[in-house]
Amino acid sequence: MDTTRCHEFVVLAQTCNYLQAADQLFISQSTLSKHIKSLERDLGVELFNRTTRHVQLTEHGRVFLPFARRIAAAAHDAGVALHDASDNERRVLQIGSIPVMVPYGITALLHGFEREHPNARLHIMEGEADQLKGMLRRRELDLAFIREWDGDESLDSGDEEFATTFYTEDRLAAVLPAGHPLAIRSSVRLSELANEEFLLLPKGTVMNALIMDACAVEGFVPEVRYRGARAENILDLVSRGMGVSLLMRTPASYLARADVSIVDLDQPITTAIKLYRLREREPSAEVRAFLEYLPLASRDAE
Repeated sequence: MDTTRCHEFVVLAQTCNYLQAADQLFISQSTLSKHIKSLERDLGVELFNRTTRHVQLTEHGRVFLPFARRIAAAAHDAGVALHDASDNERRVLQIGSIPVMVPYGITALLHGFEREHPNARLHIMEGEADQLKGMLRRRELDLAFIREWDGDESLDSGDEEFATTFYTEDRLAAVLPAGHPLAIRSSVRLSELANEEFLLLPKGTVMNALIMDACAVEGFVPEVRYRGARAENILDLVSRGMGVSLLMRTPASYLARADVSIVDLDQPITTAIKLYRLREREPSAEVRAFLEYLPLASRDAE
């Protein structure tokens, strides 16, 4: 049995969507479909019901899923063990993170850990929450710094597969041109910005989902003039009076400039950054060392 096909089956079972699964696996939908059909021929059963828009596991698929997970995990662990055996002088630790790393001290933390653990070498990948979770599931990452918030619909029972350790928290703030009438206030209500044009981070990010949800609670849909991934571009556009924004206070303050005002919301909206790992995966010595290296005040073991 092809262990790669088992891994692909697990990813498709998690997403129930060929397009999403193919994107996570970096293959085409047609290739994924062929691989799944090949696995079904090998097993002599149908694993998915394809009569609906989103594929669903058959009874045979549900029975096979836990075995496929173990097969895929064992194949990955075997590959890691063989790699470690051939290069055992320095152990590689794969760490993912949200893109905003410097303001939260994540880059300094990574550097400090590697300096104090000379036998460990860190490989670092940045990405959005869904990307990082997918990489953890595929065992491409050992740990990942991920932002979450209470209203995040992705924090469902599916995330029970992850163990998390609290790292830090932050709160949403309004970013206004220095000459804006509300810029001199110590705090504003989000609804006071309902008629403004907004400069926001892209769709598909935790921040965008949080902001859209918060505005909906206040009874309005923001008019978005610009979406972009770089906060420094947003701050520059705000400074030029092209709109207002909502950003986390820590990175906004890190990039602060005299022609922009950062004003708290009078009803705080907070997020937490946590270190995620796959719960069923036995932590390596390097993972345990990294968890122990986190600042004592930041720990919040589940």
